[in-house]
This record gives sequence, C-alpha cells and structure tokens, in this order.
Amino acid sequence: MTQRNRKLIGIVLILVSIVAWLWVGTALYLALLQGSPWWILIPFFCVIGVGWLYPAMVIIRWMARADD
Repeated sequence: MTQRNRKLIGIVLILVSIVAWLWVGTALYLALLQGSPWWILIPFFCVIGVGWLYPAMVIIRWMARADD
C-alpha cells in the first residue's frame, strides 16, 4: 500500500475515532457523572479530552511508514 493511500485511510480513521471517542465520553458523562461535583468532573474531562491522542498517534505512525 502506498503512503498516499495510507494517508487517505488514516485521515478517515482519525476522524471516525474522534467522533466515536466523543460519543463514548458523552454517553459516560450522561449515564454516570451528570450532576457530579467539579472535583470529579475535572479529571474526567481531562482524561476524555486527551484520550483521543493515543489512538491518533498509532494511526499517524502507521500513515508515516515508508512505502512497501
């Protein structure tokens, strides 16, 4: 697979993973944490806000590989 094709697929995968991560984070908040005190919400939103980076880093590393 060429790097150009991997970049196209990778961009789509990153966008889909961000939307899925937001959906899961919102569902968790609405199901478990709605109305919780601020000292519980701040760590939750920090983890949810940064958590999408780890799957994105894996996808970007795959996209940047040299052509086979």
